[in-house]
Amino acid sequence: MSKHIYIYSPASAVRDKAAFRRGVKRLQALGHEVEIDEAALSAYQRFAGDDATRLAAISRAAASGADVALIARGGYGLTRILDAIPYKAVAKAIGKGTEFVGCSDFTALQSALLVKTGAVSWSGPALGEDFGAEAGPDDIMEACFDDLVSGQGEGTGWRMPVRDADLKFKPVQDAVLWGGNLCVLASLLGTPYFPAVDKGVLFIEDTNEHPYRIERMLDQLKMAGVLARQRAIVFGQFTGIRKVPGYDRGFGLDTVIDRLRASLKVPVLAGLPFGHVPTKVLLPVGAKVSMAAEGRDVFLVWGHLHASAHGHHHEHDHHHAH
Repeated sequence: MSKHIYIYSPASAVRDKAAFRRGVKRLQALGHEVEIDEAALSAYQRFAGDDATRLAAISRAAASGADVALIARGGYGLTRILDAIPYKAVAKAIGKGTEFVGCSDFTALQSALLVKTGAVSWSGPALGEDFGAEAGPDDIMEACFDDLVSGQGEGTGWRMPVRDADLKFKPVQDAVLWGGNLCVLASLLGTPYFPAVDKGVLFIEDTNEHPYRIERMLDQLKMAGVLARQRAIVFGQFTGIRKVPGYDRGFGLDTVIDRLRASLKVPVLAGLPFGHVPTKVLLPVGAKVSMAAEGRDVFLVWGHLHASAHGHHHEHDHHHAH
């Protein structure tokens, strides 16, 4: 199913041009029409062009009429322009069928967009690191992306870690899914761009953060009252963790999760295939979801998001039990 995909760079400069080119070729090989924003490969300091250049790129993505607006890469750059992003234009584009997809630093735009407009965007792949991966793109990521562009995706699933085999939680229904990169989320706390989601499902991921830093950010959210207000907290993948030998002495991510569980009544789940990893599912930030488990298998379902737009509804639920 051929779709129009618009590639733009709202955050860090694209340094790996080979990965960018591989990503474009891959999307074309999948049958898509790829349009590359005029400033996609711009560079200014560490950014993909100065602030005005990147804001203009977001406006062009919103005006593109594309089926998908996909970021070239994450990095850093969106937090510093949140005051100037054309949220209404982005929400209008989403209303007309353009899906905004990205991850990492993109959490800033997604969170702000949710606050300002309530529009749903997708946590998912970036062009370079995912479609342009040297080893080739991940099958599950591609299947989930295909679900999105074909309008078939209605949910996802995963297996909890073995150590959580006995974890029980009440099924969650009609809860807003939100979250993304933990570091970016924590940096928005206390600003007008932090989603004030009550009774939601909060998912988090991060990379290259020591477990004590992860714990400190979680404590910040917890002490601010954010975590206790949710229906569930879901840990995605936390990669690049380097323990300090002889210093941490058994303190690691599991310790952080166990302590969080002990201090919250809210269920804390782990194992979501999302983060700075090849195997990542696509998640609709701002959509209403239901979540339940059978044994270690968790099902996260959002149903057919575009039922009203397309005038039809699938009676079945689409699960990838990853």
